[in-house]
Amino acid sequence: MTEPDLNLLIALDALLTDGSVVGAARRLGLSASAMSRTLTRLREVTGDPLLVRAGRGMVLTPHAEALRQRTQNAVHEARAVLRPSTTEPDFSTLQRTFTIRASDGFVEAFGAALIAAATAVAPRVRLRFAPKPEKTAAYLRDGSADLEIGVLSDMGPEVRVQALFRDRFIGVVRQGHPLAMEREVTVERYIAFGHVVASRRGRTTGPVDEALAALGFERMIVAVVPSFPAALAVARASDLIALVPASQVSKQPEQQRLLTSAFELPIATEEITVSQMWHPRLEVDPVHRWLRQLTLAVCRERLPL
Repeated sequence: MTEPDLNLLIALDALLTDGSVVGAARRLGLSASAMSRTLTRLREVTGDPLLVRAGRGMVLTPHAEALRQRTQNAVHEARAVLRPSTTEPDFSTLQRTFTIRASDGFVEAFGAALIAAATAVAPRVRLRFAPKPEKTAAYLRDGSADLEIGVLSDMGPEVRVQALFRDRFIGVVRQGHPLAMEREVTVERYIAFGHVVASRRGRTTGPVDEALAALGFERMIVAVVPSFPAALAVARASDLIALVPASQVSKQPEQQRLLTSAFELPIATEEITVSQMWHPRLEVDPVHRWLRQLTLAVCRERLPL
């Protein structure tokens, strides 16, 4: 039985990632003609065209689409196996940039503490907080993100998940708002005012609205903003009620916190669990493990699970 040429696996990964012979050649430092010959060999080995012409570009066949994630994982695993074994990292000289996909609310509540904790141990480490306009495992899979922070969604079976803290939604109004004077806000009083909600996708309804509807009530959504900090800013400067996680309020700067008043919702909603997620290829990386432990410690110190 002839052993497969494992070099073809790296070429296949580049071709399926770029969807282009020229792009894959550039990625691997080869000529376009050499990559074209490699594609011919791959077609013979797999028995599938893999990439076919579509106008001026090329598209993946269904078989190539099915192979793409498996190929990427196999290449990552192979590189991990062949990487030299490392001893405990020297954090005093470690130079590395970590990309963390997280919401503005998480950065506002925990960013400063996490940066301080990281640089106290590894002064040359850089944390890059990247926006997450959508929930997807693509950034973890292709290595462009080291961690994803948020409420767990369908990230795929291979993604590792660790719960950081539990949170709940509360109502927030400006100081001096009529509801700020009330010891307990009733459903009738809650829906008597306009509301501002946070949604990256512009959605205007959620669990709170479902709970209200079950009781025969409906609130009036006046504004939709892209983040919880933005919702708080609107509430501080208007008579609108903001619906935000409790962590967003407790971690506000003191000057801003004094301008708002928080209250428990008059209807029951489920708690939310905020987690950190990462790709399994980084599972045993000692530096990445240190970052995960640090993130967990910072979050648990402020909001226990």
